[in-house]
Amino acid sequence: MNTGLTHTSVLTVSDAHTAQAMGSGDMPVLATPVMIALMENAAMLAVDQELPEEKTTVGSYIAVSHLKPSPLGAEVFATAELTEVDGRRLTFHVVAMQLSPESEEEILIGEGTHVRYIVDRARFY
Repeated sequence: MNTGLTHTSVLTVSDAHTAQAMGSGDMPVLATPVMIALMENAAMLAVDQELPEEKTTVGSYIAVSHLKPSPLGAEVFATAELTEVDGRRLTFHVVAMQLSPESEEEILIGEGTHVRYIVDRARFY
């Protein structure tokens, strides 16, 4: 597997994605756990097509900053880029962006590092 693989996952913030709904805060904005899940999804999908059917990846580490709030209705994009391959260990740079409603400019809302491991589906449990 080579570095440079990327994927972008997209989410429109709804009531179910808010800090209020997730219990991680009391504001009607994108919950940090939801942003992190979107980043992990992007990383998983970035390498999915490179793996044999009997293999998958599991997240083991994530360190991110959630920099700006995203209101209801905001379209959020999480992109993961594979930056390092060390045996079964895959390291990704992850970013989350949203489009500014006024200018369609992309606004950085989160970024960090995510590590996943390649595992055998049947032996994982």
